[in-house]
Formats: sequence, structure tokens, C-alpha cells
Amino acid sequence: MEYRLRRRLPRFWHALIAVLAGNAVYFLLLEPRLPARARHQFYQLDWGLVVDFWVCLCFWGVIEMLQRRR
Repeated sequence: MEYRLRRRLPRFWHALIAVLAGNAVYFLLLEPRLPARARHQFYQLDWGLVVDFWVCLCFWGVIEMLQRRR
């Protein structure tokens, strides 16, 4: 059990950092410059949510790539 926790805990932190950084970049830098259709409307499934997810996924990929290089 302890071994599984030690393997999963870094993945949790990587995912959390990716989501927080991705959302910060999307909402603070990208959303004001995007067209209206690409902006996220709260509590709705829309293209803004897809763009936000893609940004978070890019951050997650960069974090994983940097982790594997170490």
C-alpha cells in the first residue's frame, strides 16, 4: 500500500500543478483575447472548456517531459 501511495503522490502533484497553471494561463492571458465562442461560460460545456482543457494538457505534458529527463 505504501509503495502505491509513493508512486501516485507525485502524479497527483504534477496534475494539480498542470491544472492550476493551465487555468491561470487560460483565464488571465488567453480568454480576454479569444473570440466570444472560445470563451468559457461557467456551468456549460462549450469550446472555451475545450481550449482550457487543451492548455492544461499541454502543461501536464511539459511537466511529464521534464520529469522524465531528470
